[in-house]
Amino acid sequence: MSKIFVIPGLGADSRAYNKIDLSGHDVVKVDWLEPDKTDTLKTYAQKLILQYNITPLSVVIGNSLGGMLAIEISKILPLKKTILISSVKTIDEAPVYFSLFRILPVYKLIPGKLVTSLGFMIRFVFGKMNEADEWLFNDMLKNSSPGFVKWAMGATVTWNNKIIPQNVCTITGNKDHVFDYRRIRDAIIVKGGTHIMIFNRADEISKILKDILAE
Repeated sequence: MSKIFVIPGLGADSRAYNKIDLSGHDVVKVDWLEPDKTDTLKTYAQKLILQYNITPLSVVIGNSLGGMLAIEISKILPLKKTILISSVKTIDEAPVYFSLFRILPVYKLIPGKLVTSLGFMIRFVFGKMNEADEWLFNDMLKNSSPGFVKWAMGATVTWNNKIIPQNVCTITGNKDHVFDYRRIRDAIIVKGGTHIMIFNRADEISKILKDILAE
């Protein structure tokens, strides 16, 4: 049985996968390492490989930022499957504002601590969630390292990947306000799914994951 490594998104931790049912599989939950300022998503992916002993023919599942890192891991190691949830495979699928921020890097002026205190914007950016999920999301955000958040904002918008490795599957929602599903090629579309459908559509996402893993 292949190990499954699950990587959360920016502002989250491994608890993001609490509701995802991967029973019957050997699951390793990945939490963030503190990056060096010079790290790119590629060099950070190499650190995750070493820290968590990700080996060839493993399965890596990544949500949002975690999906972009999953792509970088799959460019280094031949994986059995790389599964992206609410994420993008290449810079061509990324939103236009990525290009804008590369030209005008205003994100550099935003303190990481400010981002981790913006829990009140969760509903506006990510969509509606129940009270328990909103509490968990707020708690993950509050406990995120401001240094990591600051680094991740820069590493994400300057990501320039154009390679799609083999055995990549993408699951995205048509109500995702972060990554527009219309820009994402060959994706499984979840109708009504938002950027945090890993929380509020966990049963549906779990079923899709089981179908992919059974292929």
